[in-house]
Amino acid sequence: MAASLPKPEQRIADPTANRQTNMTMSRIYNRDGITLIDMMVGISVMAILSAAAVPALMDVSESMKIGQAQRDIYQEMQSARLIAVSSNRPIRIRFNCPSAGQYRLVEVIGSPSRPDINDSANDRCSQTKWKYPANDNDPTSRPNHDGAVQTLPSRVSFGTVATLEFWPDGTVHKQQGSENPWKQIPVDTTGQGITVVKGTTVKQILVNGLGKIQLVQ
Repeated sequence: MAASLPKPEQRIADPTANRQTNMTMSRIYNRDGITLIDMMVGISVMAILSAAAVPALMDVSESMKIGQAQRDIYQEMQSARLIAVSSNRPIRIRFNCPSAGQYRLVEVIGSPSRPDINDSANDRCSQTKWKYPANDNDPTSRPNHDGAVQTLPSRVSFGTVATLEFWPDGTVHKQQGSENPWKQIPVDTTGQGITVVKGTTVKQILVNGLGKIQLVQ
């Protein structure tokens, strides 16, 4: 006689089938993603972090500006000495010329002992009157070695400055009164400092009478 089938309530549930059913339902109803609240919280956190980072980035930017100004002046002073030696002509570097925050290399039109009246003229740095590059290299129609007018970065200004005269022998001179030729600046570590200023930050370029130029941090 065939065995009778178990009643429905006596059947044992298949655990594997239950798990498959749960996983299927999970796939149907579980959706990965972010809500509007999640987005708003994330945006708020990013805004706070950005606001905190802006001052630091601005400080870095301003520090880079004054550092670049210091290096540019250093390079221009090196160029003045090189041109003086190679051309056998005295070269001056004038600051806040033709206007504040600008500077220019200019050849001495006369001589250190007898400078031309134009050498100390207020418009000596004018690129309109004294063009760059020069029209020719004729020594009878100086200047022939003037440089271009250079400008400091925005919000950077000069502090301590002095017109310097580089001689063909590599020495550096500065007028301390009305004497001609100008006196050689000290050859020791004091030398002559040129400073640039940005807010409370000051950078210096130091040159001594022998023409040694260095950045001072």
